[in-house]
Amino acid sequence: MFTVIIPARYSSERLPGKALIDIAGKPMVQHVYERASQSSAVDVAVATDDERIVKAVQAFGGKAIMTSPEHPSGTDRLHEAAGLLGLGPDDLVVNVQGDEPLIPPVVIDQVASNLERSGSRMATLYEVIEDWSDVENPNVVKLIEGENSHAVYFSRAPIPFDRAGSRSVRSVTYKRHLGIYAYRVSMLSDFVSWAPSPLELAERLEQLRALWHGVAIHVEEARVSIPPGVDTEHDLVRARAVLEAAK
Repeated sequence: MFTVIIPARYSSERLPGKALIDIAGKPMVQHVYERASQSSAVDVAVATDDERIVKAVQAFGGKAIMTSPEHPSGTDRLHEAAGLLGLGPDDLVVNVQGDEPLIPPVVIDQVASNLERSGSRMATLYEVIEDWSDVENPNVVKLIEGENSHAVYFSRAPIPFDRAGSRSVRSVTYKRHLGIYAYRVSMLSDFVSWAPSPLELAERLEQLRALWHGVAIHVEEARVSIPPGVDTEHDLVRARAVLEAAK
């Protein structure tokens, strides 16, 4: 059993108000909510800092939670929302980003199941990189997985480094980290009590705070491909084309 919480802020540097941007006749957050509701979650809620998003979610019959506008990260918002929902320390929460209108429900179930089966406190997913340009792209986060299916490290740099210099994804298996997480609520409580780690500040990757404190993060290849989220106008055009075609 697990709960999906969808952090959704109104402000966005590239696409202001993007949670409410219309895509195929619905606000983006509604597409995310509906996909999450198709998973095995026992509850789905949007955690936001803006009354406009609360009203939009309530308008389509969804559950919205008003959280503090002062949170420095989505993880802090997730932690507050879990408390407002009355979840206990051992309960499982899946964080689905509010700008993922194409997220497959199967991967939501997958990351929750992995967390439960592994006994870990945190779990996430990856996909194998097929294009060398993605290896070099600092916006594509790479990860290294140990033999026990736990993350060794996450980085914006090309890791592992291929000393042979072949510049080919065929020489080494490169893995793209996908931004979906499952947590035990106790892990969220610990996470928000820790100051950002030096590695996290250098890479601008929150998950490195957990590794810094010795948390084993379970990782697994996603069973299906997760389409990119909506960060730019180009992403928005692509998402609209997919969802318009599916109407």
